[in-house]
Amino acid sequence: MKFLRRMRSAISESRLVLLLVVAVAAMAVFVACGDDDSTSATKTPGGAPTQTPGPQLSGSINGDGSSTVFPISEAVAEEFRKVQPGVDVVVGIAGTGGGFKKICNGETDFNDASRPVKDAETQACAAKNIELVEFQVAFDGLSVLVNPANDFAECLTVAELKSIWQPGSTIKNWKDVRAGFPDMPLTLYGPDTDSGTFDYFTEVINGEAKASRPDYTASADDNTLVQGIAGDDNALGYFGFAYYEENQDKLKLLGVDAGSGCVQPSRETILDESYAPLSRPLFVYVRGDALERPEVKAFMRFYLENGKQLVGEVGYVEAPDSVYQQELAKLK
Repeated sequence: MKFLRRMRSAISESRLVLLLVVAVAAMAVFVACGDDDSTSATKTPGGAPTQTPGPQLSGSINGDGSSTVFPISEAVAEEFRKVQPGVDVVVGIAGTGGGFKKICNGETDFNDASRPVKDAETQACAAKNIELVEFQVAFDGLSVLVNPANDFAECLTVAELKSIWQPGSTIKNWKDVRAGFPDMPLTLYGPDTDSGTFDYFTEVINGEAKASRPDYTASADDNTLVQGIAGDDNALGYFGFAYYEENQDKLKLLGVDAGSGCVQPSRETILDESYAPLSRPLFVYVRGDALERPEVKAFMRFYLENGKQLVGEVGYVEAPDSVYQQELAKLK
């Protein structure tokens, strides 16, 4: 009897061990199934979930173009490097026009653009068998700025802006802009002629892209314009909304009156386009052949899936979800 009891006890212990083995095996299968998904969740510094775009990749991606779009692309590149450390993403600021020249020469994979591509640029690319794929990534509002010491200008009309910036303008004093403005020199700051911001501003204010008076301090670097206006009591200039937000303690923002009253740029007025006519979409153009490389395709997917949060963080206005879904469809 003692022998039988010992046998039953041994059998019970064996069954228990067997059950434990089965349970461990089942857990292993469950974990393995969970790991089978090639996309894993990570966290951005702000705590928002972001997705690793597929398997780990390697290679390099070169971008250039608009200084306006640069902060968005640079922010996306930094986050992308965290989930794809084997891919080196470099972003430059040659200006929208300068960037299109580079991409059409095959020097870069993507071009940041603060305006749509021009027919002449599309043709220049086509002549070298380069096709461009357009992705809208955000909205911006060109902002008109003065020095904080300026205590008289709060809003300018589109007509006044044109009188200042149009080709042949002889306005060099604030008193000539509007009756009641003081007798003070007027010094101007703005983007250079390769900038998409310059193209957009001159088109909607002066009626023709690149039509502008030449006697102003021009720079492809918006930070240079910020410093110029911040250090000049007589200054008037324009550049993208994000650079104003980043430096609003050094600058004074003006409203613009397009005929329906004075409106200042903000995320709300830019997105609903009540800040007219200086609200605009922002783009990234990618070479079609570059999109065939897995690292470039993964980068653009990451850009469109995660860019909405990053756009807001760097001071721009995110597009509606429907726009990002529409742009993602181009990658399929």
